[in-house]
Parts: sequence; structure tokens; C-alpha cells
Amino acid sequence: MRTTLNVTSSPGKRDNVAYVFLLPWLIGFVTLTLGPVLASFYFSLTNYDLLSAPRFIGVANFTNIFSDPYFWTSLKVTLTYVAISVPLRLIVALLVAALVNKPIRGMSIYRALIYLPSLLGGSVGTAIGWQALFSQNGPIDQALGLVGIRGPIWLGNPNTALLVIILMTVWQFGSEMVVFMAGMKQIPVHLYEASVIDGAGLWTRFTKITLPILTPIIFFNLVMGTINSFMVFTQVYVITDGGPLNATLVYVLYLYEQGFQYFHMGYAAALAVLLFILIAIFTGVFFLTSRWWVKYDLY
Repeated sequence: MRTTLNVTSSPGKRDNVAYVFLLPWLIGFVTLTLGPVLASFYFSLTNYDLLSAPRFIGVANFTNIFSDPYFWTSLKVTLTYVAISVPLRLIVALLVAALVNKPIRGMSIYRALIYLPSLLGGSVGTAIGWQALFSQNGPIDQALGLVGIRGPIWLGNPNTALLVIILMTVWQFGSEMVVFMAGMKQIPVHLYEASVIDGAGLWTRFTKITLPILTPIIFFNLVMGTINSFMVFTQVYVITDGGPLNATLVYVLYLYEQGFQYFHMGYAAALAVLLFILIAIFTGVFFLTSRWWVKYDLY
């Protein structure tokens, strides 16, 4: 007679094993995420300069923020940056994804080259290269000079400095492009075949089939892009350091200056709390409005 070995364990023992495997993540979450978040909320209610013990002052930091002209300047610059860079980056990523989503020989090479700038991210080296590209009499000015156009002082002009930062952000659209391509590959081919039989053109197929089916992916990229744009720092810090005339003084750069240049750590923590609330509000609005334009059951 054949016997069967019972290898099952009790639910409690299995739970303990699961917690052991989760322990490294839990430790990292508590020490690197939850702990700093709670500390920021605490320090936002104190007068703290990193050198002496924090002194509780209630909501004084928050009341001072709303009377701080540099806060409003940084908020305006950041909202302008988000309002322009996020939609523009999504549009470019979607259009390029549609162009390279073709079964053409060698297309994988083009996709890799297009994605390459996103691998560089917001690194210091990339920012230095971008700064040299748009410097006075730099490669951009020289290229414009070949066609008789005299370029502006890109980084020294308050009207164009933020545009340079936005262009760098849009240039790194590869991550969104890859997500869009993955979504396009999931669209049933028979939908396009039926539309061609009905006489639908390229633009009609794109607007009536591709776009509606991709709305969940557009929503995902919109939320993540907005969150990341609110936290832009490295590019601005390296390329313009908030200048000229505070034209690129984004929110996180101002937060950094208050905390690590002037040692107003309590004030900087209050700025961080307000940034958290602002991002939460935008994310909440996106989720509330998604019911009217995000489609999950089209096929």
C-alpha cells in the first residue's frame, strides 16, 4: 500500500514564514519611508536648525509659508512646469510609441536608441550636458546660426530658462513610450481589421480604437508623471540653480535651500508637508475625474 507524506503546515506557521520573508521590506519601509514621513510632520511643528534641539512652535511655520513671496514664486514655477511638461511628454511618448510599434526589421534598434535618454534619468551628468548644449554660443546656438537665426541667451533669460528644463524632461519620454507600446500590443487586431473594412482611415483608427483602449494607461502615466514633475530637483539645481531671477525656482529646490542652506529645517519640513498635500489633492482629482474618461471595458 502506498503512503502519502503530509507536508502541509498549520496556517500560523505559514504566516510566520511569510513575515520572515517580508521582514527586510518591512524594515526598509519603516526606517526609510514611514519614519521620515512621520518625522517630517513632527519637525514641521518645530523650530529646528539641525544643531540645537527642536522647539515646538505649533503651526507658525505654516502661517509663515503663506506670507512668504518665494513660496508663491516656487509654487507658480512648479505648477507651470507641471502643466506644460506632463501633457507634452505624454503626447510625444504616445505618438512615438504609435510610430515604432511596427513589425519592421531593425525597429528594436530604434526603440532602444529612443529609450536611451530615459536610462540616464535626471542624473547630474545629463544635466551638465544639457547645460552645455544650451549655453551661449553652444551647439544649439551654432546650429541655429547655420540657418541665420540668432538664438536667445537660453539659460540667462527668464523667459526661456524654464523652457530648457521642460525640453529636457520631454526628451526623456522613453519610460512612458514603453508602457504605451505594451498597451498597444494588447489591442485586438480584429478591431483594426474591421475598421479598415468599414473604410476608417489612420486617424480614425487612432482616435476611435487606440486612444479609448489606452485610457487606463494614459491615466497611469498621467498620475505618475505629475507626481514626478512636482518633485523635479536635480536638473534645475545643476542647470540654473533656480535662476535667472527665480524663473526656475521650483518647489523642491526652494525646500532644499531652506533646509540645507539656511538650516530652517522646521520650515523645510512644513514645505514638504504642503507638497505632500498638494500631490495628494492632484492625485485625488485625477481619480475622481477618471470615471468620465477612463474606459476599462471596451473589448
